[in-house]
Amino acid sequence: MITPYKTSVALLFSVIFHLIAVVFTGLSVQQFIGGLDKPDWDLVTLIIKSINTLVIALAMYELGIGVMQGIHRQRGRQNIFQNIRRSIARFVGTDCIALVLEALIMIIKYSQLDLACNLYYPVAILAACSLLLTKPIQHNSYSLHQKPNLSEQIGYD
Repeated sequence: MITPYKTSVALLFSVIFHLIAVVFTGLSVQQFIGGLDKPDWDLVTLIIKSINTLVIALAMYELGIGVMQGIHRQRGRQNIFQNIRRSIARFVGTDCIALVLEALIMIIKYSQLDLACNLYYPVAILAACSLLLTKPIQHNSYSLHQKPNLSEQIGYD
């Protein structure tokens, strides 16, 4: 059962995460518009800095959404572990996609600036994200996509 205290704390954290996302989005727009006035800034660098800030805003937004969806799913009397699993999978999936996009932008930037020695970092990000998105998480020798046999865990035959 969800108490009013848990609901109010979840709502508070969700609002905080959404406010942080709005602030970072505003900072990104301000940084981009302010950088257009400066003649010494390159447009590619300006776009990359804005995208970096927007990736952080996206992560904060996803946290806020995940917190509120967790409370709404608990009201529907679903399993708490399924709720957490769903929220974590959505958060990690969204952030991995954002990291892959940022790594691709870094590859483009480094190739334009002839900094081939720095290509190890975006390639490592791409490899780590692809590993995270393709490898199923194992718990007690069961994949999260499989339903465990409870009689095997308890010891009944």
